[in-house]
Amino acid sequence: MIFEPAPIKDAWIIKQKPIGDERGYFARAYCDREFAEHGIPTGFVQTNTSFSKDVGTLRGLHWQCAPAPEPKFMRCTRGAIFDFMVDMRPDSPTYLQSFGIELTPDNQTMLYTPAYCAHGFLTLEPNSQTLYMVGGFYAPECERGIRWNDPKINLQLPIAPKVVSEKDQNWPLL
Repeated sequence: MIFEPAPIKDAWIIKQKPIGDERGYFARAYCDREFAEHGIPTGFVQTNTSFSKDVGTLRGLHWQCAPAPEPKFMRCTRGAIFDFMVDMRPDSPTYLQSFGIELTPDNQTMLYTPAYCAHGFLTLEPNSQTLYMVGGFYAPECERGIRWNDPKINLQLPIAPKVVSEKDQNWPLL
C-alpha cells in the first residue's frame, strides 16, 4: 500500500498497489502492521457498509465526541463518492480545515479520517456503495454533526447535493 499524508493533520490517503496477471489482480486493502508503521491507530471494532441509489446523495458531516471517538477508514466498492472531512480538534493546527477526495473502485484510493474529525461523503454515480472500518463503537449520546454547507468550513464539493437527510440538514452551524 502507498500512504500519502492528507492536508488534515493525522489523515491519510491510502492507495492500493495492485499486482496483476491474466486473471486480474490482487491488492492489500488493509494491513495492521503498515497502519501502525505510519502512526495510524489500529484496533478497528466495526465494519460498516453504505449504499446510495441516487447521484448527489450527501451523508454527513458526523463525528463522535469522547469517550467514544470514531476514526474511520473509508473505501468505495461500487460507483464513486467524494469523501470529505473537517478537523474538529481545537488543538490541531488544521482545526476547521476541510479536505475531500474522490474514491472509486478503479482509482484504488482509500481515506483514513482521524478521531474527532467530522466525516461525510457525496455520491457521484448512481448505486454507489462504501465499505468502511471504524475504530469505535457507535454511541448515540456521543454523536455530533455540523452542516455540510456551513460557511466557516468552506467545503468545496464537486457537485451540488440533491438528497440530504432531515437530520443532516438540521445539524447546527458552527
